[in-house]
Amino acid sequence: MPFRCYDGGMTGTHRRTDRARRGAALAWLSAACLLLFAQVLGSVENSSEKHAVLIPVSGPIGPGTSDFFVRQLQAAEESGAHFVVLRLDTPGGLETSMRDMIQAILAAKLPVVAYVSPSGARAASAGTYLMYASHVAAMAPATNLGAATPVAIGGPAPGRDEPAPPTDPKTPQAEADDKPAVGEPQDASERKAVNDSVAYIRGLAELRGRNVEWGELAVREGASLPADEALAANVIDLVASDLADLLRRIDGRTVELPAGPVTLATTGIVLREVEPDWRTQLLQLVTNPNVAYLLMLIGIYGLLLEGYNPGAVVPGVVGAISLLLALFAFQVLSVNYAGLALIALGVLLIVAETFAPSFGALGLGGIVAFVFGSILLLDNDVPGFDVAWQLIGAMALAGSLVLLAIVSFAMRARRRPVVSGRDAMLREPAEAVESFERQGLVRVRGELWQAVTRTPLQAGQRLRIVDVQGLVLEVEPIPD
Repeated sequence: MPFRCYDGGMTGTHRRTDRARRGAALAWLSAACLLLFAQVLGSVENSSEKHAVLIPVSGPIGPGTSDFFVRQLQAAEESGAHFVVLRLDTPGGLETSMRDMIQAILAAKLPVVAYVSPSGARAASAGTYLMYASHVAAMAPATNLGAATPVAIGGPAPGRDEPAPPTDPKTPQAEADDKPAVGEPQDASERKAVNDSVAYIRGLAELRGRNVEWGELAVREGASLPADEALAANVIDLVASDLADLLRRIDGRTVELPAGPVTLATTGIVLREVEPDWRTQLLQLVTNPNVAYLLMLIGIYGLLLEGYNPGAVVPGVVGAISLLLALFAFQVLSVNYAGLALIALGVLLIVAETFAPSFGALGLGGIVAFVFGSILLLDNDVPGFDVAWQLIGAMALAGSLVLLAIVSFAMRARRRPVVSGRDAMLREPAEAVESFERQGLVRVRGELWQAVTRTPLQAGQRLRIVDVQGLVLEVEPIPD
């Protein structure tokens, strides 16, 4: 039988359908290539575009702020930006974070223009050091800077003050010289901190050619200046009404970088503003004093609940995570550990009220310790890093309500009749099942019990329980 050769069963209609599918796939592939080419071309054009980067810094300066600024400054260098504008509006912050930002500015490969904006903003405390460190310092009208006196975290360190230089008691100025000057720190540790800060700001002022004497005055006496007076005193370089005015005024200005002098050219430049990413926002959220305070309380209560109810899992997991986050925040915040210990003591006393019959004494002491610890927890001398008193009051009120509920439940349980044990049996009526003179059976709550009596009893006679000895009841007849 001869064999017949077929084309796989593909008819003309099937071949046309297959060609149409191939054509559609080729069209999609071409469109994707064109789109990819357009994106690459756009990125090349953007990279060759003359641009600068605007980095906003507002609020207290902490670890989240410094991390955001340093990363964005490095990204600006890698993207080929001509310069960076640091827009400031800060009450100050932590010294370690400020020094990280200044070190990044001093080592930057492109100019950094610090601009206090908008009107009504300020560059106080740590912001003043950033202004002195920047290559160009500018302010908007109705802004101010200064008040750069360092504040010791946790108060003055214990120890003896350094002795003052001896004076001749015969000189008429001896008595006056014994008194500290106005604004001068009286503690040895404070003097060291102030002298260190003075040397730091003097070095920045000499590097940038700004007013050295006023910088020292801002540190020693907390002096402040508005924008116009700061310009007249050579503390800043210029006053600009807005960003457009700033770009126009710094055009052609020459600044000194580690690699050599650079002239700013702002004509036709595009200013790109960057926003804080999720990592920065998370760091700022965790290191917020109010959030750290709540995380600590959630951690303590969660671990306590897990300890009293082993196997609940959820309170323990949530408590452990919250406590670790709180400890991270306290590591970078100005924590008073006496306040932290008082808070822990207050929480433990409130919990102990549940198990000890103190009738509110332990709980009241816990509330007092909790409130004082919350007040002392974070040093409010550091600008922007204090716990809101409304939050402290709300948590103290919540603790008081919990204490009141515990005491009320205890009193209610105390008044409730006993329903089990020996005392409950003494209140139950009994009935003789049989007649007996010394020992027999009685019925109590539908149960048969062995009973003894000193009086002969008759079957069906009503009895009362006098005593319980193990599983034997002592009964006596109820008089008519």
